[in-house]
Amino acid sequence: MTFTSPEYFLLIPALALVGWFWRGLKLHSPLRAILLLLAVVALTEPVIQHQQNSLDLYVLLDRSDSTEDLIDKGLPEWRDLLEKHKPSRRDTLHFINYASEVAELGADGSSFTGSRKLTKTALALQSIAAQTDEKRPSRVLLFTDGYSTEPLQEAAAQMQARGIPLDFRLIREETENDPRIARIGFPERVQVGEPFLISITVRGAADATFPLLLRRNGQMLTESSVTLVNGKATVEFTDRIPRGGGFEYQAEIRPESDAHPGNNRVSRWIEITGGPRIVLATRYQDDPVAKALTALDFTVETVNDPSQLKPGLLAGARAVILNNVPAHEIPADFMKSLDFFVREQGGGFLMAGGQRSFGSGGFFQSPIDPLLPVSMELKSEHRKLAVALAIVIDRSGSMSVGVGGGKTKIDLADTGAANAIELLGPMDQIAVFAVDSQATKTIPLTRIENRKAELADRVMKIRSSGGGIYVYEGLKAAWDELKKSPAGTRHVILFSDANDSEEPGDYKKLIKEMTDNGATISVIGLGTDKDVDAALLVDVAKLGNGRMFFSDQPMDIPKIFAQETVTIARSAFVEEPVGVQPTGRWAEISPKPLEWFKQVDGYNLSYAREDATVSLVSTDEYLAPLVAHARRGLGRSAAVSFPLGGEFSETARNWPGYGDFLQTIGRFLMGDDAPPGIALRHRLDGTRLTLDLLYDPALWSQKLSALPPKVRLRDDAAGATLDLPWRRIAPGHFSLTRDLEEGSVVRGAVQVGENALPFGPLSVGSSVEWAFEPERLAELRAVSNQTRGRELLDISKAWLRPPFIAETSLRLPLGIALVLMTLAEALLTRTGWKLPQPALPQRVPKAPRVKIAKPEKAESPLPIPPVRSEVEPSPATPPEESARSARFQRAKGKK
Repeated sequence: MTFTSPEYFLLIPALALVGWFWRGLKLHSPLRAILLLLAVVALTEPVIQHQQNSLDLYVLLDRSDSTEDLIDKGLPEWRDLLEKHKPSRRDTLHFINYASEVAELGADGSSFTGSRKLTKTALALQSIAAQTDEKRPSRVLLFTDGYSTEPLQEAAAQMQARGIPLDFRLIREETENDPRIARIGFPERVQVGEPFLISITVRGAADATFPLLLRRNGQMLTESSVTLVNGKATVEFTDRIPRGGGFEYQAEIRPESDAHPGNNRVSRWIEITGGPRIVLATRYQDDPVAKALTALDFTVETVNDPSQLKPGLLAGARAVILNNVPAHEIPADFMKSLDFFVREQGGGFLMAGGQRSFGSGGFFQSPIDPLLPVSMELKSEHRKLAVALAIVIDRSGSMSVGVGGGKTKIDLADTGAANAIELLGPMDQIAVFAVDSQATKTIPLTRIENRKAELADRVMKIRSSGGGIYVYEGLKAAWDELKKSPAGTRHVILFSDANDSEEPGDYKKLIKEMTDNGATISVIGLGTDKDVDAALLVDVAKLGNGRMFFSDQPMDIPKIFAQETVTIARSAFVEEPVGVQPTGRWAEISPKPLEWFKQVDGYNLSYAREDATVSLVSTDEYLAPLVAHARRGLGRSAAVSFPLGGEFSETARNWPGYGDFLQTIGRFLMGDDAPPGIALRHRLDGTRLTLDLLYDPALWSQKLSALPPKVRLRDDAAGATLDLPWRRIAPGHFSLTRDLEEGSVVRGAVQVGENALPFGPLSVGSSVEWAFEPERLAELRAVSNQTRGRELLDISKAWLRPPFIAETSLRLPLGIALVLMTLAEALLTRTGWKLPQPALPQRVPKAPRVKIAKPEKAESPLPIPPVRSEVEPSPATPPEESARSARFQRAKGKK
């Protein structure tokens, strides 16, 4: 027995007190003495240590893609062997599945239903370490191919600390027909124009020769061949990139036959860094904004094809300018990434005016809308022309598919149409058709007036029926209604599944008739431009002089309807010269005064938001903001509502202050340089991202103590933004790790006060699960040895109990004994019953002395005989008799 609590030091003084207070506490009673002794012993929390004769065996089953169906094939045999050789009923057996996630095997032995894209062995081991019973010995048996997609060091440390051995059994079937790209290597980042080496490692069991392709951002760089010698080959290339940003490299092999084609392609990103850089997206071939900024020593990357705007371009950029580029030409992932770029990474954003910008360009309710310092929705009282809008909704069978939250695709299409009705004015007209193999007139051409609620309710009742959508039938029905309208703007919105748009008919002739009469057509395609019927939808939008939207995210559909409705009904570009009026608030951007021009040739009508600072307004009836700016998170946003290039920009371009204006705006957007004494380092190991924040304690310790740094991470694929916690490693060093999903592209920023240290994009390759790097298998063996585990070939030996000393606390039995004895002592005291006393030895009383008077001498010469005492108590006389005899003698003497 051992004492686990420091209270055992009280034992000696407590026993000493027994002697001091023996009489006061009446501890001469044995029961009370025992009670005190038990109480003192209980305070020491004693335990009994003994060898635990049981085992909890956790069997981990690798269910990732790379193990294929090997687990299902072997599981029945493994289960029978483990059950057969289980030593006793006290031993327990647990089966746990894992891949990208961890799930306990169902009671019915059902197969794994989670994501199989990754092998998160570390996550599975940490899960077991957290759920094992510390009072029982445990052991882990891992069935796997040995290739984890994440490091195992942290999990190994936890297993070792808990005394849990890791045994493993390799189950991968070796095949000679599996060539694969093991890795693609190059630096994480290089300077603009700096050459760097690209190394591609290819592995396989058999020697062979096959094609090797290398692409950069989807463009082919080189196509060569690679030859495996002794199962391995390394091919090297050099590249040099003249501009900054993030660039994705993809390596691919094309063997004639392959057992696992999933590991034939690997992708990775590189960051090209340089000086402060502005990304300018423009449709102008000779953009005057680019010329002016370049002349002022700004590094400007001009993108003339908006479809090439990728989130990777934001790497190393300090600001983005959209110069009269419509929303439907900008990829959705780039628009969504701008919000994080500005608010979290501290970037700048500027939208310049034009006929395809702001509301006229379809940016209302787009991801860019909240960034702008102006509101683009035209107020009803400012509208001067009526619009006739016809909406054609696909209600084919594919529209009944659920999209989460109890909603279906048709529900979201209905919501989008209802939003469009809400954005129309009382003088506008609406017609709605639900189309499958024929067009059903849900709402005939109707003037809105005050009937928005009624019309929206009718649209929300459209339901999916079946079959596909007959595009021609829908367009013809819409045009037949729009013909009846005298409105100056007649427009059709066609919503259709890009994978299920049938029976086009003679749509080209129909669309020509529509456009000849001033009608336009825009198309919202549910899916991507790679889908089967995407080309048809693109052609309809192009021939109809409208816009084409693709979205594979059904939740975006209502917003796209709203964007398109605002573009044709609630936006305005004023095409007449308008005077301007400075507000005097330009000084908040620059202390240098600016001599403004007298008028603008045209501008986009908008309204300043509450938090915007307006420097220049129009002098017409609208008093509209022409130059406005605002802070957005750590970044900055600006809106210049008049054109800076192209049509309606002559006055602005000839303005003497044009260069100074752009220079000041550019510096405002780019913000401050990174503060000194602090730096960020990142690396990607498999799927695990590690960030290290290094700083000078003398400069930053006090600042970071008052306001700790924050890490914001965004997954471009999932669209989620996360806050990550730091770990303080040492003075001047914070660190964190995060496991990423396969194929994800992430960007992030470390926020330090009002500054941001951006990083990314970082890409987790799409073939991590199939890399089969030998280093991962070596790591598994090392972790098994570290935890005193084994590579188990004989499953019957899985029940080996590790050394484990269990401890059983005596607090409970001692507590019970104390309660029982306390009750017993109270009972004895209350009833007055005493413990029987032992018999004491009897004392024999002494015989009483009898004084015999001496007789007087007689004259007779005869001898006098001795007088005999009348009381002669014998030793055997009882005490009572002796007492009575003594009393009798005393009474006789008195007489």
